[in-house]
Amino acid sequence: MQYDALIIGGGPGGSTAATFLALAGKQVLLLEKERFPRFHIGESLLPYNRDIFGEMGILPKLESMGLIKKHGAQFHLGNGSKSIALVFRNGRFTREIEAFQVERSTFDHVLLEHARQSGAEVREGWTVTRFSSDAAGVTIQARNDAGQTGAFRGAFLIDASGRGNVTGNQEGIRDVYPHHRKLAVFGHFADVALDPGEKGGDTVIIRLENKWFWIIPLTSEKISVGCVMEGEEFARGKETPEKVFTRIWQSSPILRQRMERARLLGPMHVTSDFSYCNRRFVGQRLIRVGDAAAFMDPIFSAGVYLACYSAKLAAQSVIESLTAGDDGARRLRCYEKRVYRAMTSYWKMVEGFYTTPFMEMFMSPRERFNLPAAVVALLAGELEGGWKIRWRMWLFFAFVKLQMRWPLVPRICFDAKSQHCNECAKAESAVGLLE
Repeated sequence: MQYDALIIGGGPGGSTAATFLALAGKQVLLLEKERFPRFHIGESLLPYNRDIFGEMGILPKLESMGLIKKHGAQFHLGNGSKSIALVFRNGRFTREIEAFQVERSTFDHVLLEHARQSGAEVREGWTVTRFSSDAAGVTIQARNDAGQTGAFRGAFLIDASGRGNVTGNQEGIRDVYPHHRKLAVFGHFADVALDPGEKGGDTVIIRLENKWFWIIPLTSEKISVGCVMEGEEFARGKETPEKVFTRIWQSSPILRQRMERARLLGPMHVTSDFSYCNRRFVGQRLIRVGDAAAFMDPIFSAGVYLACYSAKLAAQSVIESLTAGDDGARRLRCYEKRVYRAMTSYWKMVEGFYTTPFMEMFMSPRERFNLPAAVVALLAGELEGGWKIRWRMWLFFAFVKLQMRWPLVPRICFDAKSQHCNECAKAESAVGLLE
């Protein structure tokens, strides 16, 4: 059978693309190597996911599931010396003001079933082993978990294989970022201390000197807690994941307050968190979406949103190309530029997060020029805000560069609070340029 589109992967990116294509009346085949539901990390969504869910027709279903609402995010220094709360509805340029916290095993299954109900052909337990393309279409080779093999033909291929990066690995175009060879140790816990009221649904980020923790409430009784650290540090310790994880959180007063009564509900997980980017997001009749295009450190919870955002654009490119009856080369190039620009916006934030000047500016917002509003809008998922967001983000990063030499805002330390360095205290007296 000749399909209009073949899709590799049934995560949020693959399910989103399949749904949009099926709703447009296209013949779609989605192959997923696992059988859902399955465990997955990346549980915090962004507000602008709601727009896409609404267009897909799945928002009412998600609203009815009683998911925890996320109205903002908190960032704390691990020594307790500084914190900031970002509230989406306070953002002047933010059109969507709340998001969902989700358990991915359930959430991904709901999205995949919605794609199936929308008319996509979904086959679970099928692993794609190879692809090839020509002027007329794309062929993929696959094998299911019963050992059966098959070849499938389509006009276009959307690679939503996540960090499996099926087509990028076959072509050898993945570039790993050498300064982001990190590792995540995480698990689900009960009895983690959360804030009362609405703030109890916040994603909480705790920044230590060279690592960071996330706390994400999934249900009233299940909290995702994880630590992102250097892979080399983990290997040097030669300890179990549980011991490494416990030793680190016990070093922070903020984490001790949150975790002192916590109970682990299942196994601890360890996964490589290497950031990478494929040198091309598109090929001949091929489009890569989400993590199959690039994967970045999950500090700002953009993973699922970028997967759904790029999948929507990929589906639109395929639909328009099928209507025009061509190979879509020009549309795919436009797609690549648009998605690369979106991912770069978050890359700059991720890169900055690991530098002290960025954290100093980020943790001490000043209302001049509405810079905090632009930052909040971007972190909510505002990728279509145009010039009013872009010039403010440019100015924000310009101030970060100045902060390297002159204290526009107070200096920070990552030492224990009682050891707050004298240099930072002295520097604070010179602050004033942004007041």
